[in-house]
Amino acid sequence: MDKSPFDLSGKVALVTGSTRGIGKSIAEEMARAGAKVVVSSRKAEACEQVRSEFEKAGYEVLAQACNVSRKEELQALVDATVKRWGRIDIAVSNAASNPYYGPLASIPDDAFDKIFNNNVKSVLWLAGMTLPGMAERGGGSYITVGSIGGIIANTVIGAYGMSKAADHMLVKNLAAEWGPKNVRVNAIAPGLIKTDFAKALWEDPKRRKEREEATPLRRLGEPKDIGGIAAFLASDAAAFITGQCIVADGGVTIL
Repeated sequence: MDKSPFDLSGKVALVTGSTRGIGKSIAEEMARAGAKVVVSSRKAEACEQVRSEFEKAGYEVLAQACNVSRKEELQALVDATVKRWGRIDIAVSNAASNPYYGPLASIPDDAFDKIFNNNVKSVLWLAGMTLPGMAERGGGSYITVGSIGGIIANTVIGAYGMSKAADHMLVKNLAAEWGPKNVRVNAIAPGLIKTDFAKALWEDPKRRKEREEATPLRRLGEPKDIGGIAAFLASDAAAFITGQCIVADGGVTIL
């Protein structure tokens, strides 16, 4: 009997920003589907904690600290993965930052640069480090985590939204370039997810209730809502999907 198209056994998946929240859920769901996973974040202690947790669950895991805004650290993460397992079949660019809340006209230059370096330039760097190897081996899947902030306007996280809109377009261009090599490139655009990263947008009870009432599904998202989508996009079940941005927002953007 043929294996399930959702099975990731034998695949190697590298996930940035994967010691908590959405990134951790993505790594966990891919490991649950059979992949060997690489977890990373800026803090080595957090990486080791997740490595221990995953190993206790029976997953094969490599953990290494990495600040994605430093190209040499990102390359070292890729190199360590290839040294350990000889390949990268799936790469997920999830690490991102948003150091500024407020009107666009007032954003400091250093905050704007940090947002675009972390959220856009690092996505392109990781693609450049992993897509050629995927192509040489006959295919692969590259996924970036975007945001509905890149689709609809926002009065307090405008620069973050601009960076995610850039990611959505980057995915389309990479998909067009690498499709002939059987390398698929897609994005996921989450709505408001209950993570520490987005805590400023949901921890206030009044604001949270307003967001829930404005969402057709009447709830905020959970990290696992995104992890499953990423595992699907990485699998053969999504073999004919590329250049797409999958919106997972409880229905917010349909209103």
